[in-house]
Amino acid sequence: MLDPVAWNGKRGWEVNPLSCRSMTLRSPTKSNRRQGEVTTQGQDQAGREREERWARQEEAAASATRDIADVPSVEVITTAAVHLMSAAAVKVGLAHDPDAETDLDEARKLINALAGLITAGAPEISDMHARSLRDGLRSLQLAFREASVIPDPIGKGPGEKWTGPVN
Repeated sequence: MLDPVAWNGKRGWEVNPLSCRSMTLRSPTKSNRRQGEVTTQGQDQAGREREERWARQEEAAASATRDIADVPSVEVITTAAVHLMSAAAVKVGLAHDPDAETDLDEARKLINALAGLITAGAPEISDMHARSLRDGLRSLQLAFREASVIPDPIGKGPGEKWTGPVN
């Protein structure tokens, strides 16, 4: 056990060993140099340049990001819908390589999520935004129907629970 006098100059009877308020425990400083290693000015210069480059990158990233509090809700809803729409289009086979990227099971899930988001968010966003999202959703639903080997009955396709039948 450490000598209480070494903690803060008080005698043992003046120190409460259970109280950490009166003592400051510090770990010894450690060097980041390996024993026997000699640093040269070139290594120090490279380290400074690397730290400066990291600082510039952090600064650029901080200036490029937007605070979520500054983004309007219409933009958040629309951006989420566009992401879902893009992913669903790829999974339906409307991308560059339809043979490798088509996955109708995944497309069904994405179209259902998109239909739910558009249906629930339409009253909150303006008609101008909702109309274009509905058009994109309808196009995806029709593309899904065309890509299916066994088409779903009318009214039972992906998203039709929320949007109604798509012909």
